[in-house]
Amino acid sequence: MRDNTAQLFRKLFKVLKPPPDLTLSEWADKFRRLAAGTTAEPGRWKTEKAPYQREIMDAITDISIKKVVIMSAAQVGKTDAMVLNPIGYYIHYDPSPIMVIQPTIDMAEKFSKEKLSPMLRSTPVLAERVNDKSRSSGNTITHKIFPGGFVTIAGANSPTGLRSHTVRILLADEIDGYPASAGAEGDPLLLAAKRQTTYWNKKQVDISTPTIKGASRIEIEYENSSRGEWNTPCPCCGELQPLVWGNVVYDKNDLSEIRYACEKCGVISSEAEWKEHYTEGRFIHEDPENPVKGFHLNTLASTLTTWKEVVEKFIEANEEVKKGNVQLMKVWTNTEMGQTWEEDGESVDDEELLNRREYYSCEVPEEVLYLTAGVDTQDDRFEIEVVGWGPDYESWGIKYAAIYGDLHGDRIWEELDTFLAQTFTKEDGTKLKIVCTCMDEQGHFTNAVRKFCKARFHRKVFAIRGSNNSAAAYIQKPKKGNREKAYVFEIGVDTGKSWLMDRLKLEKPGPGYCHFPLEQGKGYNEKYFKGLTSEKKVLRYKMGRPYFAWELKDKGEHKRNEPLDCRNYATAAIEITQLPLKKPEEKKAAAAGAATGKKRKKRRSNGGIL
Repeated sequence: MRDNTAQLFRKLFKVLKPPPDLTLSEWADKFRRLAAGTTAEPGRWKTEKAPYQREIMDAITDISIKKVVIMSAAQVGKTDAMVLNPIGYYIHYDPSPIMVIQPTIDMAEKFSKEKLSPMLRSTPVLAERVNDKSRSSGNTITHKIFPGGFVTIAGANSPTGLRSHTVRILLADEIDGYPASAGAEGDPLLLAAKRQTTYWNKKQVDISTPTIKGASRIEIEYENSSRGEWNTPCPCCGELQPLVWGNVVYDKNDLSEIRYACEKCGVISSEAEWKEHYTEGRFIHEDPENPVKGFHLNTLASTLTTWKEVVEKFIEANEEVKKGNVQLMKVWTNTEMGQTWEEDGESVDDEELLNRREYYSCEVPEEVLYLTAGVDTQDDRFEIEVVGWGPDYESWGIKYAAIYGDLHGDRIWEELDTFLAQTFTKEDGTKLKIVCTCMDEQGHFTNAVRKFCKARFHRKVFAIRGSNNSAAAYIQKPKKGNREKAYVFEIGVDTGKSWLMDRLKLEKPGPGYCHFPLEQGKGYNEKYFKGLTSEKKVLRYKMGRPYFAWELKDKGEHKRNEPLDCRNYATAAIEITQLPLKKPEEKKAAAAGAATGKKRKKRRSNGGIL
């Protein structure tokens, strides 16, 4: 019996105790397995496939480095290499209490289910240490226990999760998505870092795709680090250099080959030629003696995507810029170049918009395809704007009005219903109805707005509320978990205001341009334009952290912002419909293409018989 017990302990020790002195990249190459369904190439991890990951990973487990900062593009494999691999290393090789922070609790649970659990199951040395299948083991979705430590996954918006454990290893993922404060308790990153104070060998890793210049957490962290930039040798002269967008050479009409011009010798080489030398690349640090190691990567350095994909996304984003929408270009700059986006802080001048009003030949100009409405709810009135939408988001203000009355009574709600149900006429006699309305539910009449909207669901009249997150997506999935069971859309009002200001700055009619009528009685007077331009974007600080906010201008005549809100809501309405904003001939061509596709699909499903 004694011999069997000793043999069991020797076997267990052999399994649990890996060879000494492994760096993180060596550990990953030896032990990590990629789960089927989570990657295009499941099986053994190979750092050589993405050479730029090696120095970053090894810095994370270097005992002499207390903090690592990674500011990078989206498609460089940072989650696997810089979050999951360290978790695996510290579970198996150097057992420690670990905390992983995601921007929200929902994202924390998603990370655990879709990323962490597959790694624990597919990597044998981890599966032997973490019983991820049995809840009786004490493991939950966001808390995994193993001999010598645990992994807890917290949301940056939850102060309870951030202060509940003392940890040695802190892996902070996508920190630019963190709120300025976790509840009322202050900066979530600082709150979590306080849980490490008892460890002499603590480690903090901050990772993120950057966002807005001046308000980006990861940019601030990177600027205070060693500022390492990935450099690749030229295939021709061998000169080490960072890969920058300005040296990418391509033909917009023929993307069969994307090339890159050497900064030193000027020779233009293909993507394949540059990537052949990636294994010879290395990070060059501006401040190599800085104890905080910082790393920057853009997608041009990535082996996980092609330059053609980067160029295609740039061309698409550039086309949107021409239409007055800079959002795609902002996303491209952040996620492909791994750089912050510098916002244009200038506001739009109300007098310029007032002076550019024009006469319409009819109630609704011929170019208008659809009508939407935005309704702002006040205690004594509704303010409403009807907006016409043409190809590529060119817009026409149709009517701006206010309906006054007691919102506790029925009359004003009936008047609003009548207004939204009316039709508007084109020159040829075509009558258009409002295809979608977004109505503000925030204020003292939330349930009344929800009840009104629910009864008009068939007319696409929706209640909306603004998101508290200034970086939120414009349109989010609607919810109906309220007393009235009405669909409520949460919208990123700050995102919508940024879109609108970009479009208002356009000076020539065309994609994204905003038209306004000169005719009396339409509501587009001096007061309207002062309200439309009543806010400006400013940089503010909360708990010591910078963020951008839209605030009223410091002028007496710019105190009311209802026209801005109404236009924002009407814009949200056209986004919700997802109707195609194309010229009639383009719509016909698209419809014909869709019909042909259906026929082909039917032909395939019927053995070639229609």
